[in-house]
Amino acid sequence: MTDNISTRELSLQMLIEINEKGQFSHIVLKGVLDKYQYLPKKERAFITRLTDGTMEHLIELDHIIDLFSKTKTKKMKPLIRNLMRMSVYQIKYMDSVPDAAVCNEAVKLAKKHKFGQLSGFVNGVLRNIARNINDIKYPDVKKEFNKYLSVRYSMPEWIVRKFIKDYGNEKTQEILAAFQSGNSISIRVNTAKCTPSELKDILCDEGVCVEEIEGLDYAFVISGFDYLNSLESFRNGLFYVQDVSSMMVAEYAKPEHGDHVIDVCAAPGGKSTHIAELLNGSGFVEARDLTDYKVSLIEENIKRHGLSNMGAVCMDATVFDEASVEKADILICDLPCSGLGVLGRKKDIRYKMTEQSLDGLAELQKEILDTVHTYVRKGKKLIYSTCTMNPAENEENVRWFINRYPEFELETSKQMFPKEIGNDGFFIAVLKRNGR
Repeated sequence: MTDNISTRELSLQMLIEINEKGQFSHIVLKGVLDKYQYLPKKERAFITRLTDGTMEHLIELDHIIDLFSKTKTKKMKPLIRNLMRMSVYQIKYMDSVPDAAVCNEAVKLAKKHKFGQLSGFVNGVLRNIARNINDIKYPDVKKEFNKYLSVRYSMPEWIVRKFIKDYGNEKTQEILAAFQSGNSISIRVNTAKCTPSELKDILCDEGVCVEEIEGLDYAFVISGFDYLNSLESFRNGLFYVQDVSSMMVAEYAKPEHGDHVIDVCAAPGGKSTHIAELLNGSGFVEARDLTDYKVSLIEENIKRHGLSNMGAVCMDATVFDEASVEKADILICDLPCSGLGVLGRKKDIRYKMTEQSLDGLAELQKEILDTVHTYVRKGKKLIYSTCTMNPAENEENVRWFINRYPEFELETSKQMFPKEIGNDGFFIAVLKRNGR
């Protein structure tokens, strides 16, 4: 406990920020963990698991609460609603926490926040749930398959329907299960500063568990540490945290010595810095993004990585730049997308995204491709990528692009599903511009 605020209260405050005020979970959680870096590792881990876990199982938790409460979750006061959710998560998923402690702490928090009149309700519903937690009734898997998947995996029904339409019943269940199977932390060695073997030795000396990734000698999975900023190796820019699926952009791009690379939507700079490192000091990577804030994130990573062949520029990818025509040997178009591939990592996206917004994003991607495709030199390539699983934003956009601009041909493309290559779902297409 710190500043008279318990770990549970910190989680409650974050859940209110995320669920009631529309803040993004990864930003809110990072802010709190940065502020309370001095907390013991065990307490920080508790805060992270309770907050992330509650978000990951939100629909299921509401389903359980609604089975036992006459007042449905949607009708509850915001603080009580989120207090009930995090308490039921502890009862169902945190076996090391006694049910009685969960109920008692929930009552204390209700009273502390001036909801003493509801403390009996909170206590009664939670204790009833605790007694019956192993006998919860879910929608019938045979009669209501979509609803069953929605509740079981806490995924909005419209996303379930969409995945089933695009990938079928079995693949959809695999995808949803993968999202709930936990995320490893993968890193990419900053080869401009050290070799993979040197970084591995340094990390081991810092007490970090290091696991090699087959096929990528510059990448590891790390675990067993408290937080990244506690590692001197991270502070010194010896590695970059990046999902393996995202690393595939540079792998597919295959930069050659002296290449000029333009990344039109680059922040925070993971793919750009990766390519700059593979160029081994040659060529140049021009990383662009829309706002000064996003450019500052790229600049911070350039500085941390000590890259002399890379720069950051504030530019709108939807605005044509005459000076860029036929300037790029490699044009990286990792465009704004629905993020349906990163639902395991950014758990609140599923609750914020709507069917209507998908169409708008697909059109934005077309607008950017329309604007920037001439930046590619003849005989060179455009890399189109998204962190989503949505044919309208991926395969269909590629087909649209090739039909519209026949001077481009598709060399290869791949839809990656979560846990297939890395944690995330990801799409990459390599498009070559013909001619000399």
